[in-house]
Amino acid sequence: MTAKFITLEGMDGAGKSTHIPTIIEALKARGLEVVSTREPGGTALGERLRELLLHETMHPETETLLMFAARREHIANVIVPALARGAYVLSDRFTDATYAYQCGAKGVLASKIELLEQWVQGDLQPDLTLLFDVPVEVSLQRLSTARAPDKFERESADFFTRIRNAYLQRARENPARFRVIDANRPLDEVYKSVEDIIATL
Repeated sequence: MTAKFITLEGMDGAGKSTHIPTIIEALKARGLEVVSTREPGGTALGERLRELLLHETMHPETETLLMFAARREHIANVIVPALARGAYVLSDRFTDATYAYQCGAKGVLASKIELLEQWVQGDLQPDLTLLFDVPVEVSLQRLSTARAPDKFERESADFFTRIRNAYLQRARENPARFRVIDANRPLDEVYKSVEDIIATL
């Protein structure tokens, strides 16, 4: 079977990370090698950059550049080698998150992100992106009962609205790649939607 690159996206509190074990289990049950990773992070350097990105205040363009620096390491050392040997790569966030957070929410020009995307990724794009979507008020409610928030999770409702709108716009612009999942349903129903999508791969 051909290797696949699958990404999970959604604003904080959408519940996307909850479904990673289910996806891994479903793919491994088919005898596939699965590499599960995340952004920012995925490599030793990427994880160090993650700590800066999640907790240090910085200019939005600096944030964008660091995101792509971590992404370059991630692509070179994890994603491309795994795809080359036929594995399925499952990443908790990828470049769509940069368009949502740094462009949509923080105002970095899309043209600048597009230049970095071409430079860092070349032709690499996910084969499938699962976008877990919930209303902003649901996201904020979930975050209020979660662990200590990072700098993004402490942002305002307006910030989260801009993120959600940017994600949904990305989905409209890339309908062949995106599957939008209503994550504001009982967990078993969301699981079922995820399993049905994975079964089509």
